[in-house]
Amino acid sequence: MKCPPGGISLVVDPETGMPSSLGEVVAEVEGPQGTPYEKHHFRLKLVLGIDFPSSPPRGFFLTKIYHPNVDITTGAICVNTLKKDWTSETTFSHVLSVIRCLLINPFPESSLNDEAGKLFMESYDEYSKRARLMTDVHGRPHSSATSEVDEKRRKSELKDDERSDSPQRRKSRIEPGMNPLANKNSNSISSSTGGKTDKALGSKQASGRMKKKKSLKRL
Repeated sequence: MKCPPGGISLVVDPETGMPSSLGEVVAEVEGPQGTPYEKHHFRLKLVLGIDFPSSPPRGFFLTKIYHPNVDITTGAICVNTLKKDWTSETTFSHVLSVIRCLLINPFPESSLNDEAGKLFMESYDEYSKRARLMTDVHGRPHSSATSEVDEKRRKSELKDDERSDSPQRRKSRIEPGMNPLANKNSNSISSSTGGKTDKALGSKQASGRMKKKKSLKRL
């Protein structure tokens, strides 16, 4: 599934960009507007059995949610797409879209949360208040899937900065044939050579004066 449907993000490993497990599809659903779940994100997973795709995956909300078709304890999801309507051609995109639509239009007739189903039928306002309260407590105000991607990008940028300042990169910035110590060494050599030359010249001049004195004495 390269392009998830609107309002849904796939949760992948930040390092590899792949699902953490080949036997599960983890996604994050954004609460639809106009529902008690809006402005929050809910994580869920589809667990693939050994006989998939002949048999449908099992769906679970990992984020606690108050909904007639979601078991309040296990997070199990009851939807026809994952039961009698399933075919081997059914795509993950379709399944995730149906689950998100379930947040808009619950089916209390096949509820896994009897309390929520009954409240939904008798007083939607009370049901909405209860669902909103649990959403505020357990729902994510920001997409954690996006945060993980941003963190991966930040780490990648840090690694690039470290590589750009590595000794190998600094070495590569020196022009070919250029000796960074040339000026320093040449100054030292010049200073040393100059000192030796001056000393030798002074010694030679002193020797010449001594010879001249000896010659004058002989006269």
